[in-house]
Amino acid sequence: MMALSARRFETGFSSRSSMTDKDGRLRGDRLDSRQSVRSGAAVDCPGVDDEPGRLLRRAFLRRALHALMSPVGLSCASQAQPQRMQRNGGAGAATLFLCGDVMTGRGIDQILPHPCDPVLYEPDLRSALGYVELAEKAHGPIPRPASFSYVWGAALDEWEKRRPAARIVNLETAVTTSATPWPKGINYRMNPDNLPCLQTAGIDACVPSNNHVLDWGFEGLRETLERLAQAGIRTAGAGLDLVAARAPAELPLPGGGRVLLFAAATPDSGVPDDWAAGAARMGVHRLRELSADALRGIVERVHAHKRPGDLVVCSIHWGGNWGYKIPSTQRAFAHGLIEQGGVDLVHGHSSHHFKAIEVCQ
Repeated sequence: MMALSARRFETGFSSRSSMTDKDGRLRGDRLDSRQSVRSGAAVDCPGVDDEPGRLLRRAFLRRALHALMSPVGLSCASQAQPQRMQRNGGAGAATLFLCGDVMTGRGIDQILPHPCDPVLYEPDLRSALGYVELAEKAHGPIPRPASFSYVWGAALDEWEKRRPAARIVNLETAVTTSATPWPKGINYRMNPDNLPCLQTAGIDACVPSNNHVLDWGFEGLRETLERLAQAGIRTAGAGLDLVAARAPAELPLPGGGRVLLFAAATPDSGVPDDWAAGAARMGVHRLRELSADALRGIVERVHAHKRPGDLVVCSIHWGGNWGYKIPSTQRAFAHGLIEQGGVDLVHGHSSHHFKAIEVCQ
């Protein structure tokens, strides 16, 4: 556990359902993230340098969930750190739901009421129906068509109990009928008519700054952004140009404040340079590196938008899959966002599993 005067914690979590995987391996659809957040609650949990694998899985998950369900504190910056930005004007606390790597394509799309053409371009499977068949061999029959709520299972009951003020996910699926895949082999898409599966879950905002939002080209990205907007789901991290990709999504908080959601992605998560948004080009807010210049840019935008009572979330798709090591560059960047920018929570994703929780006061 680190000891910083700006209260925050850093965490990762993952839960899985049944059918698909980001890199083509059958590991189950997954919800995962790493995050860093200021919190008013002290939580007994492993530090970033600890190996979560050394802990009993159940104990680690219990600690992680305890931290995740603690309200995000909305108190002012510590008087011991006067150089830091005024945090939020003492507006109380809010509970947020954050999730990474939500994939509703392939087998998930196929069991919903309006599936896309199941064609795939993967080396091992050429039809998304193959993932449904594999899942049914392992777990038994799956209803077809399934209801839009089916894919969320027990999560719906937990949301009802917790009633988070905002639900934010990293959506790693293009929402499009585009038939032109990006030549990369693993291409995710969901039929736009299946968007009620996100609405049923009460998702307020999606982060499309990741290595799958352009799986079906720029027209697929355009349709994804349009369809999410039409469904009343806000987005951050991708847009019709760089200004739009960098702009925050705004979500209302009880009491009049807002959640400001900023988002970005890094090359080591698999986002190619061709996907980067430009002055007159749609794309992803891609950070070439976790540099001082990149940090300064985000900090300046946070300062320009944040008002008393607001809660700022910065959601970043960074790093590879299936590893517990957290690079020092990621930690330093997260510290900078919080300590210099007044960011309240850094929500990282890409790993597909828990990584670490850090509470600092």
